Amino acid sequence: MKLVSWNVNGLRAALGKGFLDYVAAEDPDVICLQETKLQPEQAVFDLPGYHRYFNSADKKGYSGTAILTKTEPLSVTYDFGDDMHRHEGRIITAEYPAFYLVCCYTPNSQDGLKRLPYRMQWEDDLRAYLRELDGKKPVVYCGDLNVAHREIDLKNPKTNRQNPGFSDQEREKMSVLLDAGFVDTFRYLHGDVTDRYSWWSYRFHARDKNVGWRIDYFIVSQRLKDKVKAADIRDNIFGSDHCPVYLELEV
Repeated sequence: MKLVSWNVNGLRAALGKGFLDYVAAEDPDVICLQETKLQPEQAVFDLPGYHRYFNSADKKGYSGTAILTKTEPLSVTYDFGDDMHRHEGRIITAEYPAFYLVCCYTPNSQDGLKRLPYRMQWEDDLRAYLRELDGKKPVVYCGDLNVAHREIDLKNPKTNRQNPGFSDQEREKMSVLLDAGFVDTFRYLHGDVTDRYSWWSYRFHARDKNVGWRIDYFIVSQRLKDKVKAADIRDNIFGSDHCPVYLELEV
């Protein structure tokens, strides 16, 4: 099973930048999208063979997630937990026979870490949700998780420490999640490889210079790790400030 996750930074914009060409070439079984920035009725494009599920934010043109899947899931749910987590279109959970798939667009802590307290609550509540799912069947958790976990996950760790996405607090929450029985598939297969990133600022020619961050992930339950056949970053694909990340599972 081939899965792709991509923060498209506006699906309508990505459609004009080769999105459908990439999907045709990659031919994934499942596509998870983040930052779709649209309402479902605005998703006008031809993609035969895929069932479509959209979760849009209350605020138009903001956030949003989607799952496009060749196999119809057993069930699909939107958002999770308390009401505070149910207005920004950040989570879709699709249940398949062998696992739960959770597509996530994690809240950014914002300049000055002004949204860090909410981010910390989100991390704790989402980890509890993932563990609850994991108690029923294995989990595949993917998306723009808005954190570079280790210093090798961004080009300039020293100058970015305590910036949004590389605060000690956010990194620790990722460690706690992995310690709770989950595996970062890219690191599992590729070890301490460096200079592999999934997001680059639009400023200062960052992508040309490969001054990036690895903040997009496929994370799986420990008992799925032996089913991971490939995990990669499609950093040759353009169309967004993020690139797609890829997972192949033998399920």
